[in-house]
Amino acid sequence: MSFEWMVALRYLRSPHRPAVLRLVTLLSIVGVGAGVATLVIALAMNTGFRQALRDRLLGVTAHVNLKPLGTDGIRNYTDLIARLEKVPGVRSIAPAIYNTVLLSSGGSARGIVLKGIDPEMESRSDEALRRIVSGSVNFTPDADGIQALLVGKILADELKVGAGAYVTLTSPQGTLTPFGLLPKSRRFRICGIFDSGFYDYDANWGFVTLSSAQRLADIGDVASLLEVRVTRLDDAERIADALKQAAGAGYTTTTWIEENRALFRALSLEKLVTALFIGLITFVAGLNILVVLTMTVTDKARDIAVLVAMGARRAQIRRIFVFQGFVVGAIGTLSGLIGGYGLSWIANAWRLIPLNPEVYAIPYVPFRSSAFDAIWIAAASLAICSLATLVPARAASRIFPVEILRFE
Repeated sequence: MSFEWMVALRYLRSPHRPAVLRLVTLLSIVGVGAGVATLVIALAMNTGFRQALRDRLLGVTAHVNLKPLGTDGIRNYTDLIARLEKVPGVRSIAPAIYNTVLLSSGGSARGIVLKGIDPEMESRSDEALRRIVSGSVNFTPDADGIQALLVGKILADELKVGAGAYVTLTSPQGTLTPFGLLPKSRRFRICGIFDSGFYDYDANWGFVTLSSAQRLADIGDVASLLEVRVTRLDDAERIADALKQAAGAGYTTTTWIEENRALFRALSLEKLVTALFIGLITFVAGLNILVVLTMTVTDKARDIAVLVAMGARRAQIRRIFVFQGFVVGAIGTLSGLIGGYGLSWIANAWRLIPLNPEVYAIPYVPFRSSAFDAIWIAAASLAICSLATLVPARAASRIFPVEILRFE
């Protein structure tokens, strides 16, 4: 152990230090630890919330949507899918039709988003079709030829219906008669109930076959759009451009990034603001370290004078107090990281913070701790603590032995 480290550790462990100095040192460690732990928890919560929203959102929506510029839909969607599947990076493509309809059961009715799908293609990528809590994903008509419908768990609970129940779907795109436009209604049998974990979809979405949606909307064999899933999410924009070129004129594309840009930009801004303001806690703790070292310099002035008189260089004196402050910051930082990551793991495992899914789309606050966050938080905390040592360390190195020891 070097001379500087030995003296610094002896000053920290000395039982003869004044009680107020020991108390302030302890408060400095607690302050640094509290600041680091709070920052770890806040960033883990922000990261977890962001990832949970992204994962659940992309579990039931497409990464890239290919849409026609007109309103007639895509008529040759089968041939178009075969051509677009050859684009590198494409994992799966499925046609879809979206329509807003009225779902009626008994004396209750709800407006829902009805999605017409190809069950075989959709099941490859849509996680809602894999999270069935009742019934099954079997869109085969019953003995009377009534088509099947898949609904979300929250919607089924609100309407008090289960698998096997019969409901009525009414489309506003009806038939024009001498009495005006009459909505078109059809009976459907609920074949299954899904629980995607995303409130908006579980409460407002339903799935039927593509042909059933076409008949209900009174359109031909067309698709509203093609939903594309890609292998790597970060390549979505590049693949969207390639799909647009492969599809030819008359088509446009949108990516999941474009459709949710405002949401994820707000979360990123929140993460930055959180890091800045909670980082002030660590800054205040760094000021406590400055106070501790200043008091230590005053208390150990005679010791410093003796060391200088015995040949200690001023650079060595500076390093003694820099090391002392660094040790205090390191202990606080390490304890804060352990406490922050431990509390984050417990809160995520036990789901300690519930949320209203109607407002936040997910039922609890998820925590996702990042190793990269630990690195930069520790670096920033140690940098603040080290900077706080510069002023008292400089003051200690400027002590003149003759002035301190003159009357000893």
